[in-house]
Order: sequence, then C-alpha cells, then structure tokens
Amino acid sequence: MLNQLSDAINKYKKRVDYLEVRAEESEGTGIKFRGKEMESVSQPSSRGGCVRALYKGGWGFVSFNDLDKLADKIEEAVSQARLVGRGKSRLAQVEPVEDEIRMIFRNDPRKISLKEKVDQMRDYHDQIWAVSPLVSDASVVYSDSFSRVYFASSEGTKIVQEFSGITAGFSVVARKNGLLQSNAAAVFDKSDYSVVRTLGTRITQRVKLAVDLLEAEQVKSGQYTVVLNPVMAGNFIHEAFGHLSEADSVYENKKLRQIMRLGRRLGADGLNVVDDPTLEDGWGSYNYDDEGVRPQKTYLIREGILSGRMHSRETAGKMGEAPTGNARAAGFRFRPLVRMSNTFIEAGKVGFDEMLKGIKLGIYACNFWGGQTNQEMFTFTPGWAYMIRNGQLAELVRDVKLTGNVFETLGNIEMIGDDLGLRMEPGKCGKGGQYLRVDAGAPHVRIKNATVAGK
Repeated sequence: MLNQLSDAINKYKKRVDYLEVRAEESEGTGIKFRGKEMESVSQPSSRGGCVRALYKGGWGFVSFNDLDKLADKIEEAVSQARLVGRGKSRLAQVEPVEDEIRMIFRNDPRKISLKEKVDQMRDYHDQIWAVSPLVSDASVVYSDSFSRVYFASSEGTKIVQEFSGITAGFSVVARKNGLLQSNAAAVFDKSDYSVVRTLGTRITQRVKLAVDLLEAEQVKSGQYTVVLNPVMAGNFIHEAFGHLSEADSVYENKKLRQIMRLGRRLGADGLNVVDDPTLEDGWGSYNYDDEGVRPQKTYLIREGILSGRMHSRETAGKMGEAPTGNARAAGFRFRPLVRMSNTFIEAGKVGFDEMLKGIKLGIYACNFWGGQTNQEMFTFTPGWAYMIRNGQLAELVRDVKLTGNVFETLGNIEMIGDDLGLRMEPGKCGKGGQYLRVDAGAPHVRIKNATVAGK
C-alpha cells in the first residue's frame, strides 16, 4: 500500500509545494440500548483515503472510497490547490521518517463474539432499571474500532499506524413529581476488552446519585470557594483553556492572539498545564499525527506563565514556532485540524483534606455533565456536587453551574492537589464536525471567588 501511495505522489509532486496521501482500513462494532429496548447493533467497515495538496499557500483536499481512483483524486487535489494558491506556502520543517506501528492487544475485542458483547450490554441495561422505580430513561452504548492508517508525503515520509479503541458507557434519568435528574459513566481502553467488564461496578452508585439528586436542594447562587474533583478539573482545563491553546484558533483570531500571547502570567507558580500525546497507554496518545509528525509533550502553562501552544505544521510555520505534532483527523474523510491529545494540570503538593480546611462555606463539584464556552467565558455543569461546611463535606446539592472567565479563574486557583488522575468521560472531543479520542485530567483543584449559578 505505501509503495502505491508513494509512486502516485512522485508523479505529481513537482506541480505543487507539498503533497500527501492518507489511506485507511477500518472495522468495528456498535451496540446501543435506549429506553427499555435494544436500538441498534452494527459492525461497520470502511476503506478509503484522502489527498492534500499545497501550492502557494492554497490547499486542495479530496477524500474518496475507491483506491483504484487514487491518481484521479490526486489530480483533483492538485488542481484545487493551484486554483486557490495566491501567496506563500509556509510549513514548519520536519525530518522525513519511515516507520510502522502495530497494535499490541492485552485482550483483543475482535476475538470476543458479538453475542457476548450484546449480552454484556443487555445485562448492564437490566441492572440500571432494577436499581430504582424512579428510573425513567436509560441508555447503554458499546463500541470498538480497529484501523490501519497509511501515510505518505512528497517529502519522503512513509508511515503505517494501527489504532484501536474500546468504549462502554451508560446514562440514566430519574424522575419524580416532574423533576428530572441524570447521571452517567463510561470506561475505555485502547487494547483491553476486559475494561468493559468493570462498567457494572459503577451502575448502582451512579443511578442512586441521580435518584438522590431528586431530593437534594438547589444550590444558592453566589460566589464560593469551589473544589473541583480530578474529572471536573480536567474537563475545565480541556474545554475552557485547551481549545484556546490550539494554534489554528489563535492564528485566525486577532483578539485571541492578543489574549494568548506567550509570556503572559495566567496563574500562580505551581500551575502547570500540559498536552502530551506521548503518554504510554494514554487514551489520547499516538506515535505520529496525521501529518506524519512525531508528537511531543508541550507545556501550555509552566509555573503560571503561558509558555506554549499546540500546532500543525502550517500554524507553526505561519507563527514562527516549532511544530508539536497535534494535527489530527477523525478519519480519511476529514482534513487534519489542530487538536488536543492528553491535556492535564500537573500534580501539586496539597492533600484533599488539607484542601477542605478553612472553607467555611464552599462547594465540591464532581465529574462533568456538560457546558459551553465562548472564547474566554465558560459555563459548566458538574455531574453532582456537595456543599462544604466548616471544612467538611456536607449535603448533596443540585443544579450547580460554574460560570466565569477562564483567565480570572486560572488566577484564582489557590491550591493544587497531589492526586493527578486522567479520565475524561466520555473520552471524545468535537471540533469542526470531527469527533476523536482525547483525554484530560488534573488533581483536585481549589478555586477562590468562583461564581456559581443556582436559585
């Protein structure tokens, strides 16, 4: 396959400044229960590729399903690039590589029968409904995927990579007197189907949380000292700050370029935020990005100072910075965008009990249910929350929304825990219509003067 791609590239590379072809073969399984019924079972497979051509700063992009038409598709992409190119091509230089990355499975999901997978999900589905008569809706989902991706460029790079992912999760809605409360959980792994068998340990606890929230009081609006658990803190740093550190967003937005200038102090010494695609077994890890660049650990914030951002080759070239290997695509139908991988706040030195001390009235926000961002502004809803009273965890509260300015909030972080954990549920992020695997995490984090919207 690689020789086929390289031979085709060699016939056209003199007509453009840069040319690459990515081809992919994939297969997988999907299972979904919704309500009280099984909604769908599928075992999709696909084969296809895409071409990107760069000429005088203009890109051509074509995706296709028939590899026998590769030459025609290269011609189309080259023609597109030559039609729109009017400036200067600027790609950060990287050394060409030749490599092959194979998956090593601990428990290959392809060796587990479809019946066993369906039966396992049905069992989880039945368990959810059995916990409480107040359960009014539930869903259980499972997916696994395996893909082999071939990449070749006009610079001589030739890479074969294999990827795999296994996920299982559920959500539940409890209802009483017209009030609805929800909760959810998910597990995922790159190589071990056994993780799916651990999901059941979370069902009773999460369903009971949804039921208990029906009786919980609404939180009162105001400013509080808030402690975020590792899941909530990881989602905060991913959603509120991480996307602002993707260089394509920065380069294309003059206001954001001014806000996100390197060297700006954003927090206290001890605040370190990292994006690291090289973590061993990381859910968002990879050996090469979708431009064939070997990724690196990037400090976005180091000791409270804005120190870096995530790049593609083009954004690095345009901004005069080093490429970081963060150009990622959600399959051959899509062009690569600058994306996060494993993004997290590094551990500090404070224990959880010490973090609670001195808080007369505060909130402990756990996990992540949803939210939205608008540049530096955010509103996030935790999965559940507790009041903190006189340094102790107290009653469960509902309808908690954390809102504010990400830079003010980073500056208000006053304690960072010693218990870093990476586990972002559900482990996917969307951008430009592309959803792909990411992870995020943090230790417990304490924030002063946080704005909470409630009743």
